[in-house]
Amino acid sequence: PDQLNCIQEIKRDMQRSAPMDRLLCGDVGFGKTEVALRAAFKCVSDSKQCALLCPTTILAWQHYQTVCKRFEGYPIRVELLSRAKQQKETLEKLKRGEVDMVIGTHRLVQKDVTFRDLGLAIIDEEQRFGVQQKERFKELVKNVDVLTLSATPIPRTLNMAMSGLRDMSVLEEAPMNRQPVQTYVLEHDDAVTYVLEHDDAVINEAIRRELRRGGQVFYLHNNVDSISGVANRILESIPEARVAIGHGKMKEQELSEVWRQMLAQEVDVLVCTTIIETGVDLPNANTLIIDNADCMGLSQLHQLRGRVGRSARRAYAYFTFRRSKVLSEIQQKRLEAIREFTEFGSGFKIAMRDLELRGAGNIMGAQQHGHMESVGYDMYLKLLGEAVREEKGELPKNDDLDCLIDLSVDAHIPESYVESLTLRLDVYRRIADIIPKAVLGLIDIALIRNRAHAMGIYEIRQTDNAILLFVKELKSPAVADLLIALNGKASLNAGAKPHVAVKCAPGAAAIPALKRIFKLNE
Repeated sequence: PDQLNCIQEIKRDMQRSAPMDRLLCGDVGFGKTEVALRAAFKCVSDSKQCALLCPTTILAWQHYQTVCKRFEGYPIRVELLSRAKQQKETLEKLKRGEVDMVIGTHRLVQKDVTFRDLGLAIIDEEQRFGVQQKERFKELVKNVDVLTLSATPIPRTLNMAMSGLRDMSVLEEAPMNRQPVQTYVLEHDDAVTYVLEHDDAVINEAIRRELRRGGQVFYLHNNVDSISGVANRILESIPEARVAIGHGKMKEQELSEVWRQMLAQEVDVLVCTTIIETGVDLPNANTLIIDNADCMGLSQLHQLRGRVGRSARRAYAYFTFRRSKVLSEIQQKRLEAIREFTEFGSGFKIAMRDLELRGAGNIMGAQQHGHMESVGYDMYLKLLGEAVREEKGELPKNDDLDCLIDLSVDAHIPESYVESLTLRLDVYRRIADIIPKAVLGLIDIALIRNRAHAMGIYEIRQTDNAILLFVKELKSPAVADLLIALNGKASLNAGAKPHVAVKCAPGAAAIPALKRIFKLNE
């Protein structure tokens, strides 16, 4: 049902006069490519060209194979444009309109690439591209529908979608018979071999267990200089294993041959770099081992974990780091998050955690993450929401009035109660639970602020013998009702800053008095 809903949303966008700019967010292996191919088929059926942009040669080749298989029997001409093969001929066909769909890597972003009549541009694994690359691609495809695919959108993209600047469709249902990946976070020693003898036994047993059930293993070692040594160590420890190496510095023919061997199950263990991160689909590979996982990003770890578990078999993922290394707070949070979010559909949650850890970035600039310094995040979202509603022609919300409360009362969450700053901010937002007196004061102030806001009071201030309620409109019915209820205990001041002054005893507690004024105890 999720896929059908997303397909309908995309088709509706494509039928509108305004160009589509939609983000399709779904966990790894949830069928984003299949949804995108339906959009591509619709585009080509309407006599338009379609372009699919991928971050790696392996993924481009894999998409090419998938598209050729899906569109078999239809008069659709598909070409692959990567770092080699028949580029000049393919470019000429694109320009003449003799190619219906082209699949390529960054080569599609080059200035010499021109289309006869492009109708749809699909960007797969959006988080692997920089802002300049994506904007350059959009320049080439002005007034063209754009569909962006990602399991873990970059913070800037996710923020734009959630703010209403882009449309978003979400795939939340897992394919049938899929099982979540079992995730382990291990420590390992020795900066030369990367694996302590004890951990070496754990990793070797994980490899042997996968081979016993006829499966294949991805062993990720993201250092080209020492990757051969790691492959040799695995061969020495497990002589029966057929081991191959794959990385981005290999020639395209060599890399294609290694991948062909993996698909043909002629290789048991592929020792590789992060070249497998994006979109690689190998259902028979169900064990993943990563060296130095602490050096990788949260989204990257989740994408890599998605390379296994693409069949009905139980899959296993091992994230290792050196025991002697002191992890930074961010590194610890990343590994905690990747261990915490293991259930299906966790890609969106990980993207949200990434947004929280790294910030939303710059909508108008090239920064895809980072926190705001001039204004707080809540104020930023408020300003952004107002701008979006104005561009859409919607009426402004009547929530611009906020109530500032300046009272001598202890209302905060003590650091001794909640040590983590992130958790304290989270509790501030929720204002819930059974908590100390200082935090109860915070809750009382929140209730008072809401009641005051409803009455048109925008500021409350305490003096030695009075509580001042600053109002936006003196003649409002709410102010009149308030004066009647106070029965002579308040006076009206119509000066430059109109307010109602409520008399109170010197040094009297402000919170109980305000709760009586606003009848919060009733």
